Amino acid sequence: MADDDPGRGTVTKERVDSDELGAGGTAGVAILRIIAAFAVPIISFVVLWLTFEFLRDAEANRLVLALVAIVVGVAGVFALYWGMDLVVNLLPARFRESVRPFVFVGPALVILTVFLVYPAVNTTVISFMDAQSQEFTGLDNYKFVFTDEGMLRSIRNTVGWIIVVPLFSVGIGLVFATLVDRLRRGEALAKSMIFLPMAISFVGASIVWRFIYSFRPEGFGEQIGLLNGIWMGLGGNPVAWLSEEPWNNLFLMVIMIWLQTGFAMVILSAAIKAVPDDILEAARIDGATEIQIFWRVIIPSIMSSIVVVTTTMVISVLKIFDIVWVMTNGQFGTEVIAERMVRWFFRNDHNGRGAAIAVILFLAIVPVMWVNVRRFRAEEAMR
Repeated sequence: MADDDPGRGTVTKERVDSDELGAGGTAGVAILRIIAAFAVPIISFVVLWLTFEFLRDAEANRLVLALVAIVVGVAGVFALYWGMDLVVNLLPARFRESVRPFVFVGPALVILTVFLVYPAVNTTVISFMDAQSQEFTGLDNYKFVFTDEGMLRSIRNTVGWIIVVPLFSVGIGLVFATLVDRLRRGEALAKSMIFLPMAISFVGASIVWRFIYSFRPEGFGEQIGLLNGIWMGLGGNPVAWLSEEPWNNLFLMVIMIWLQTGFAMVILSAAIKAVPDDILEAARIDGATEIQIFWRVIIPSIMSSIVVVTTTMVISVLKIFDIVWVMTNGQFGTEVIAERMVRWFFRNDHNGRGAAIAVILFLAIVPVMWVNVRRFRAEEAMR
């Protein structure tokens, strides 16, 4: 049947042309999406790499370096993830959700590999090399760690830090947490005052405590140290506290105990508040005293928190070198393992010995983490 409407053919033709134009436009958009999806990650990677090379320039202005690191770091990482998300959206629908988590976790795994796994492996390799990391020396560096008098003293001192600092920090923090929890008013203020030292860096705290332990030999002016002021007020003579072996190690430990007690108090206070009131009331009804409730009810209930805090303290103690470095520079028998590592790496320019000490330090931390992980798994199995 012939089409009597002369305009109908024109309309049909225009519709076909419009459909073809739409298909072409859709194809163009798809091509642009593909280009953008692959171009954005590549460009972002190149920009980040060039930025990294620029940041390594020792002669560049420090303020410019900081601004470039912030701007390019934030914008570059955002563009990188956005581009990878575009790439994932190009995949078939059935693959997208299974691939997307790996795309977003992938960069984190790469960063962990580059900044954690590779340095660990490289440090282990260097520990078998000479001072300049050029010739293989076998186990000579490890032999040095366990035979040198200074290294053996640092190991003994570190063991003392591991025992004393967590014991007193957790113990005092637990006492403060228990007492503060009973306050009807001023609990927040009391916690803030106890936690306040945590806001100070180890170096800052060391400088503060240097004034407390300050000692001036006769003929070099008046004593300005707080501790010497108290001691002289009691009739004693000025004492060079930081050179009194072996007590000077305890004086240094006091600084870290002062810093970490607030951290322990906050964590343990939260754990104590989580103990069900029904259990405490039942113990009181059964005739238990407050001391019995504390040791037989509260302590077992918060034991997991105590272990976590203690583990954190032990790891922090193994890494401590700031306090020793600032207070005594590792002299007068106050050496610790981390301080020896920094000294051999950067002061004595012996990469092999510094790396060997770092490996020993890492191996010392592994058992602590293993115990912590086992406890977490046991708790999860009980739930």
